[in-house]
Amino acid sequence: MSKIALITGGSRGIGLGIATELAKAGFDLAINGMRDEIQVQPVLDEFRNFGVQVAYFKGDVSRKDDRQQLVEAVLDRFGKINVLVNNAGIAPPERKDILEATAESFELVMNVNLQGPYFLTQLVANRMIESKQQLLDEFFCIINVSSVSATVASVNRGEYCISKAGIAMATKLWASRLGEFDIPVYEIQPGVIRTDMTAGVQQKYDDLFANGLAIQQRWGVPSDVGKVAAAMATGSMPYSTGQVVLVDGGMTVPRL
Repeated sequence: MSKIALITGGSRGIGLGIATELAKAGFDLAINGMRDEIQVQPVLDEFRNFGVQVAYFKGDVSRKDDRQQLVEAVLDRFGKINVLVNNAGIAPPERKDILEATAESFELVMNVNLQGPYFLTQLVANRMIESKQQLLDEFFCIINVSSVSATVASVNRGEYCISKAGIAMATKLWASRLGEFDIPVYEIQPGVIRTDMTAGVQQKYDDLFANGLAIQQRWGVPSDVGKVAAAMATGSMPYSTGQVVLVDGGMTVPRL
Protein backbone atom coordinates (compact mmCIF):
# COMPACT_ATOMS: atom_id res chain seq x y z
CA MET A 1 0.00 0.00 0.00
CA SER A 2 1.28 3.47 -0.84
CA LYS A 3 2.76 5.72 1.83
CA ILE A 4 2.03 9.45 1.74
CA ALA A 5 4.34 12.20 2.97
CA LEU A 6 3.25 15.82 3.33
CA ILE A 7 6.29 18.09 3.27
CA THR A 8 5.94 21.82 3.84
CA GLY A 9 8.45 23.90 1.94
CA GLY A 10 9.28 20.77 0.00
CA SER A 11 10.30 22.25 -3.35
CA ARG A 12 13.57 23.91 -2.38
CA GLY A 13 16.43 23.79 0.10
CA ILE A 14 16.24 21.32 2.97
CA GLY A 15 12.65 20.43 2.10
CA LEU A 16 13.74 19.44 -1.39
CA GLY A 17 16.46 17.26 0.06
CA ILE A 18 13.95 15.54 2.32
CA ALA A 19 11.37 15.10 -0.44
CA THR A 20 13.98 13.58 -2.75
CA GLU A 21 15.08 10.99 -0.19
CA LEU A 22 11.46 10.10 0.64
CA ALA A 23 10.69 9.69 -3.06
CA LYS A 24 13.68 7.34 -3.32
CA ALA A 25 12.17 5.40 -0.41
CA GLY A 26 8.89 5.02 -2.33
CA PHE A 27 6.73 7.67 -0.69
CA ASP A 28 4.08 9.46 -2.71
CA LEU A 29 4.61 13.16 -2.12
CA ALA A 30 2.30 16.01 -1.18
CA ILE A 31 4.48 19.09 -1.58
CA ASN A 32 3.42 22.38 -0.02
CA GLY A 33 4.94 25.73 -0.85
CA MET A 34 4.25 29.40 -1.49
CA ARG A 35 5.17 29.57 -5.17
CA ASP A 36 2.85 28.92 -8.10
CA GLU A 37 2.89 25.35 -9.36
CA ILE A 38 4.31 26.35 -12.73
CA GLN A 39 7.42 27.64 -10.95
CA VAL A 40 8.08 24.32 -9.22
CA GLN A 41 7.04 22.05 -12.12
CA PRO A 42 10.62 20.99 -12.99
CA VAL A 43 11.15 19.87 -9.38
CA LEU A 44 7.86 17.94 -9.35
CA ASP A 45 8.85 16.20 -12.58
CA GLU A 46 12.15 15.15 -11.02
CA PHE A 47 10.29 13.55 -8.13
CA ARG A 48 8.12 11.60 -10.56
CA ASN A 49 11.24 10.09 -12.11
CA PHE A 50 11.40 7.95 -8.98
CA GLY A 51 8.09 6.33 -9.94
CA VAL A 52 5.98 7.96 -7.23
CA GLN A 53 2.86 10.09 -7.33
CA VAL A 54 3.40 13.79 -6.68
CA ALA A 55 0.95 16.61 -6.07
CA TYR A 56 1.61 20.25 -5.28
CA PHE A 57 -0.47 22.32 -2.87
CA LYS A 58 0.12 26.04 -2.69
CA GLY A 59 -0.54 27.56 0.71
CA ASP A 60 0.82 29.61 3.59
CA VAL A 61 1.22 27.50 6.74
CA SER A 62 1.03 30.63 8.90
CA ARG A 63 -2.62 31.15 7.88
CA LYS A 64 -5.37 29.12 9.57
CA ASP A 65 -7.54 28.83 6.46
CA ASP A 66 -4.59 27.76 4.32
CA ARG A 67 -3.64 25.04 6.81
CA GLN A 68 -7.18 23.67 6.85
CA GLN A 69 -7.44 23.73 3.07
CA LEU A 70 -4.04 22.09 2.71
CA VAL A 71 -4.92 19.13 4.90
CA GLU A 72 -8.32 18.65 3.29
CA ALA A 73 -6.83 18.85 -0.20
CA VAL A 74 -4.11 16.31 0.57
CA LEU A 75 -6.64 13.91 2.08
CA ASP A 76 -8.96 14.33 -0.90
CA ARG A 77 -6.07 13.53 -3.23
CA PHE A 78 -4.35 10.72 -1.33
CA GLY A 79 -6.78 9.58 1.37
CA LYS A 80 -4.29 9.69 4.24
CA ILE A 81 -1.05 11.22 5.51
CA ASN A 82 1.53 8.79 6.84
CA VAL A 83 4.27 11.34 7.45
CA LEU A 84 4.11 15.06 8.14
CA VAL A 85 7.38 16.94 7.70
CA ASN A 86 7.17 20.41 9.22
CA ASN A 87 9.99 22.00 7.26
CA ALA A 88 8.75 25.37 5.98
CA GLY A 89 10.47 28.27 7.66
CA ILE A 90 11.84 31.74 7.10
CA ALA A 91 14.71 33.85 8.34
CA PRO A 92 14.06 37.37 9.57
CA PRO A 93 13.64 39.82 6.66
CA GLU A 94 16.62 41.69 8.11
CA ARG A 95 19.22 40.42 10.53
CA LYS A 96 19.07 42.95 13.35
CA ASP A 97 20.65 43.01 16.78
CA ILE A 98 18.08 42.14 19.46
CA LEU A 99 18.51 45.67 20.80
CA GLU A 100 17.02 46.92 17.52
CA ALA A 101 14.77 44.09 16.27
CA THR A 102 11.14 44.93 15.51
CA ALA A 103 7.92 43.43 16.78
CA GLU A 104 6.74 43.07 13.18
CA SER A 105 9.70 40.84 12.29
CA PHE A 106 9.23 38.80 15.46
CA GLU A 107 5.55 38.21 14.72
CA LEU A 108 6.21 37.27 11.09
CA VAL A 109 8.89 34.70 11.96
CA MET A 110 6.87 33.23 14.81
CA ASN A 111 3.75 32.83 12.68
CA VAL A 112 5.59 30.92 9.97
CA ASN A 113 8.18 29.00 11.97
CA LEU A 114 6.27 28.12 15.14
CA GLN A 115 2.53 28.82 15.07
CA GLY A 116 2.14 27.37 11.58
CA PRO A 117 3.70 23.95 12.20
CA TYR A 118 2.21 23.72 15.70
CA PHE A 119 -1.35 23.99 14.45
CA LEU A 120 -0.70 22.08 11.22
CA THR A 121 0.50 19.23 13.43
CA GLN A 122 -2.74 19.49 15.41
CA LEU A 123 -4.80 19.10 12.24
CA VAL A 124 -2.74 16.25 10.81
CA ALA A 125 -2.33 14.42 14.11
CA ASN A 126 -6.08 14.14 14.55
CA ARG A 127 -6.38 12.68 11.06
CA MET A 128 -3.50 10.30 11.73
CA ILE A 129 -5.27 9.04 14.84
CA GLU A 130 -8.35 8.28 12.77
CA SER A 131 -6.29 6.53 10.09
CA LYS A 132 -4.32 4.58 12.67
CA GLN A 133 -7.53 3.04 14.01
CA GLN A 134 -8.35 1.68 10.56
CA LEU A 135 -4.85 0.91 9.30
CA LEU A 136 -3.36 -0.85 12.29
CA ASP A 137 -0.26 -2.13 10.53
CA GLU A 138 0.75 1.18 8.94
CA PHE A 139 3.41 3.50 10.30
CA PHE A 140 2.62 7.15 10.95
CA CYS A 141 4.99 9.79 12.26
CA ILE A 142 5.69 13.52 12.45
CA ILE A 143 9.08 15.09 11.75
CA ASN A 144 9.90 18.63 12.84
CA VAL A 145 12.81 20.38 11.15
CA SER A 146 14.19 22.99 13.53
CA SER A 147 17.82 24.15 13.73
CA VAL A 148 20.88 24.20 15.93
CA SER A 149 19.62 27.73 16.56
CA ALA A 150 17.17 26.13 19.01
CA THR A 151 20.10 26.02 21.44
CA VAL A 152 22.86 28.15 19.86
CA ALA A 153 22.28 31.88 20.38
CA SER A 154 22.63 34.34 17.49
CA VAL A 155 21.92 37.84 18.77
CA ASN A 156 21.37 39.22 15.26
CA ARG A 157 18.38 36.95 14.62
CA GLY A 158 16.81 36.37 17.99
CA GLU A 159 13.32 35.81 16.63
CA TYR A 160 14.58 32.90 14.52
CA CYS A 161 16.34 31.29 17.48
CA ILE A 162 13.28 31.61 19.69
CA SER A 163 11.01 30.14 17.00
CA LYS A 164 13.28 27.09 16.69
CA ALA A 165 13.51 26.68 20.45
CA GLY A 166 9.70 26.66 20.43
CA ILE A 167 9.70 23.89 17.83
CA ALA A 168 12.01 21.87 20.07
CA MET A 169 9.46 22.04 22.88
CA ALA A 170 6.61 21.34 20.45
CA THR A 171 8.37 18.11 19.50
CA LYS A 172 8.39 16.99 23.12
CA LEU A 173 4.76 18.03 23.60
CA TRP A 174 3.45 16.23 20.53
CA ALA A 175 5.56 13.16 21.24
CA SER A 176 4.07 13.02 24.73
CA ARG A 177 0.51 13.48 23.52
CA LEU A 178 0.66 11.04 20.61
CA GLY A 179 2.47 8.26 22.43
CA GLU A 180 -0.75 6.46 23.32
CA PHE A 181 -1.54 6.22 19.60
CA ASP A 182 1.91 4.89 18.70
CA ILE A 183 2.65 7.90 16.49
CA PRO A 184 6.26 8.93 17.07
CA VAL A 185 7.37 12.54 16.74
CA TYR A 186 10.96 13.36 15.84
CA GLU A 187 13.08 16.46 15.43
CA ILE A 188 16.00 17.20 13.14
CA GLN A 189 18.27 20.10 14.02
CA PRO A 190 20.35 21.00 10.94
CA GLY A 191 23.51 23.01 11.27
CA VAL A 192 24.89 25.13 8.44
CA ILE A 193 23.27 23.76 5.29
CA ARG A 194 23.94 25.10 1.79
CA THR A 195 20.55 26.50 0.69
CA ASP A 196 18.97 29.69 -0.61
CA MET A 197 18.64 30.87 3.00
CA THR A 198 22.39 30.70 3.63
CA ALA A 199 23.54 31.93 0.20
CA GLY A 200 23.95 35.48 1.44
CA VAL A 201 26.39 34.49 4.19
CA GLN A 202 28.50 32.00 2.22
CA GLN A 203 31.83 33.73 2.74
CA LYS A 204 31.20 34.06 6.47
CA TYR A 205 30.65 30.33 6.87
CA ASP A 206 33.41 29.39 4.42
CA ASP A 207 35.78 31.22 6.77
CA LEU A 208 34.24 29.68 9.89
CA PHE A 209 34.52 26.15 8.50
CA ALA A 210 38.14 26.82 7.57
CA ASN A 211 38.75 27.81 11.19
CA GLY A 212 37.16 24.72 12.74
CA LEU A 213 33.48 25.62 13.13
CA ALA A 214 32.51 21.95 12.83
CA ILE A 215 34.30 18.66 13.31
CA GLN A 216 33.47 17.73 9.71
CA GLN A 217 34.91 20.74 7.90
CA ARG A 218 32.36 21.21 5.15
CA TRP A 219 28.97 22.70 4.55
CA GLY A 220 26.01 20.42 5.08
CA VAL A 221 23.83 19.72 2.05
CA PRO A 222 20.06 19.09 1.92
CA SER A 223 20.53 15.38 1.27
CA ASP A 224 22.34 15.08 4.61
CA VAL A 225 19.10 16.08 6.31
CA GLY A 226 16.99 14.08 3.86
CA LYS A 227 18.71 10.80 4.69
CA VAL A 228 17.96 11.25 8.39
CA ALA A 229 14.33 12.12 7.64
CA ALA A 230 14.02 9.01 5.49
CA ALA A 231 15.24 6.81 8.35
CA MET A 232 12.58 8.34 10.59
CA ALA A 233 9.80 8.15 8.00
CA THR A 234 10.44 4.53 7.10
CA GLY A 235 10.18 3.36 10.70
CA SER A 236 13.88 2.75 11.23
CA MET A 237 13.77 4.62 14.55
CA PRO A 238 10.63 3.08 16.10
CA TYR A 239 11.63 3.43 19.78
CA SER A 240 12.94 7.00 19.68
CA THR A 241 9.92 9.29 19.86
CA GLY A 242 10.65 12.78 21.07
CA GLN A 243 14.32 12.53 20.16
CA VAL A 244 16.46 15.07 18.35
CA VAL A 245 19.02 14.23 15.67
CA LEU A 246 21.59 16.91 15.02
CA VAL A 247 22.77 17.11 11.41
CA ASP A 248 25.53 19.64 11.94
CA GLY A 249 28.84 17.92 11.23
CA GLY A 250 29.64 17.96 14.93
CA MET A 251 29.35 21.74 15.18
CA THR A 252 27.63 21.64 18.56
CA VAL A 253 29.96 19.06 20.14
CA PRO A 254 31.74 20.80 23.03
CA ARG A 255 35.48 20.85 22.36
CA LEU A 256 38.58 22.13 24.13
